[in-house]
Amino acid sequence: MDRRSFLKTSALGGSAAAATTLAAPAYAQGKRTLTMVSTWGRGLAGVHDSAQYCADQITALTDGQLTVELKAAGELVGAFEVFDAVAAGQADMYHAVDYYFMGQHPALSFFSQVPFGMTFQEFNNWYYHDGGIELADDLYSIFGLKSFAAGNTGPQSGGWFNKEINSPEDFQGLKFRMPGQGGQVLGKLGASVQNLPGAEVYQALASGAIDGTEWIGPWADEKAGFQEITNIYYTAGFHEPGPVLSLTTNREVFDSLTTAQQAAIEQTATASNLWTMSLFMANNSAALQRLQSGGVKVMEFPNSVWDAFGKASQEVIAEPMDDELYKTIYDSYMDSIASSAAWISRSEGTYTEQRNRVLGL
Repeated sequence: MDRRSFLKTSALGGSAAAATTLAAPAYAQGKRTLTMVSTWGRGLAGVHDSAQYCADQITALTDGQLTVELKAAGELVGAFEVFDAVAAGQADMYHAVDYYFMGQHPALSFFSQVPFGMTFQEFNNWYYHDGGIELADDLYSIFGLKSFAAGNTGPQSGGWFNKEINSPEDFQGLKFRMPGQGGQVLGKLGASVQNLPGAEVYQALASGAIDGTEWIGPWADEKAGFQEITNIYYTAGFHEPGPVLSLTTNREVFDSLTTAQQAAIEQTATASNLWTMSLFMANNSAALQRLQSGGVKVMEFPNSVWDAFGKASQEVIAEPMDDELYKTIYDSYMDSIASSAAWISRSEGTYTEQRNRVLGL
C-alpha cells in the first residue's frame, strides 16, 4: 500500500504539498507556527501534559522560530482523526498513542504497545540502540509521516470493573473499553470491546454504556474520577506494560525545516519520553493510597485469567504475520526483548525483589 503516493495525488494532500514547496525558503528565514493536534482531551492528566510539554519545548528550543499551537481532541479534529489529518496536511503534527490507528497498519502496535510486550526500559533499548527507530521510519514513511517516541505512561492498570473477575469466563458479554491489541485479546475472551477516546470514558462508565474500562494508572485514573462510579480496581494489566506516546510530524513539513529545527523536534521528543514517564511514576503511589483510603478495592487477576490473557495475546499478535513489514518489525522486537530481559531479570529484577524484602517495602 503506497499511502504516501495516494496522499500526494489527493486534492487536499496535493495542495498541502504545493503550499509547502512554495513557502519553504521563507520557513528557513522567518518565524512559523505549527499546529499540533492530539488524541487527548484538554486537561487529561499526564497525556495532555505531555503534549503541552512537547509544544512548549519545541517553541523554546527554536527560540520562537517555531511556535507550536496545541489543539486538544475535538478542537480542530476528533481524537481518532489526528493521524489522517497530519498525513493529509490538515495539521502539521500530532501527539497520540498510535494503537488508535492500527487500522492504518497493524505494525503501529509495536510503536505504541503490544500485550505482554516491552516495558519502558526495554522499549528504549530497542528503539534507540537496537534498530527500532529505523524500523519506525520505514513504517511511518509509508504514510508521509516522521514519528518519534515522545512519552510513556509506565505499566498500566488492569482497569475498573462493575464486578470481580474470578475466571476467564467472567469476560463473556462484558462491555469493556480497551483499545489496540489488548482489546482484541478481550474480544477473544468474549468481551464486547469498545474503543473510546479518553475524554468520553467517564460518561460511558457512569451511564452504563460500558461495564468497565482501563485508562492509565492510579494518578490519571483518580483525576478522571472513575472511583466515583465503581470501587473494583485491578492494578496490574497485561495489555500495556510500557505504552509509548508519539510525536509525529507531516514528513514534507519536517523536511522543510532547518536542520536545527528538526533536531529541536527530535530532542524534544526524547526529553518528553523521560519527562512523561517520570511524571506518572512520581504520582502513582500517592494516588493509589488515596484511592484505597477512599474505599477502592485494589485487586489482582488470578493466574487462570493471566493464562487466558497470555494465550489470547499470542493469537492476536500472530494474526497479521503475513504482512512482511509487520513480521520484520515483530522479529526485531522479539529479539530485542529477549536480549534485554536476559539481563534485566537477573540484575534489576533480582535487586528490586531483594531490596523490598530487606527494607520491608
